[in-house]
Amino acid sequence: MVADNAISIAEAHFSENAWFRAIYVGESPAGFVMLHTGYDYDEGFDCHGVFLWRMMVAGPFQSKGVGRKAIDLIVADLKARGINELYTSYGQGAAGPEPFYKGLGFLPTGDFYGEGEHREIGVVLRW
Repeated sequence: MVADNAISIAEAHFSENAWFRAIYVGESPAGFVMLHTGYDYDEGFDCHGVFLWRMMVAGPFQSKGVGRKAIDLIVADLKARGINELYTSYGQGAAGPEPFYKGLGFLPTGDFYGEGEHREIGVVLRW
């Protein structure tokens, strides 16, 4: 289940480890991205690196390279800080984002997050 952006922003304000930004194309809001930048088991993050917590690209901007550019900018920022990997997770299925993440070079970690129908596969991008 994907959280509404407003819920994600509210969650971020209660986390010492959240980093979030709007995604714009020109002057138009096109999406939202949020990272979890530290280990915090209390928030459900059993990950010792930077985790792409939320990413949303609005319908009119999908399949136009906006998500890829957002990831490229995040990677450039992480590289500048001496960080060499980015973790995330996604739900599997026909309508899921697996092709997007695989196309960027994310590889399965062997970890899973959540339970039941909300179980997601953990992946990592290393550079």
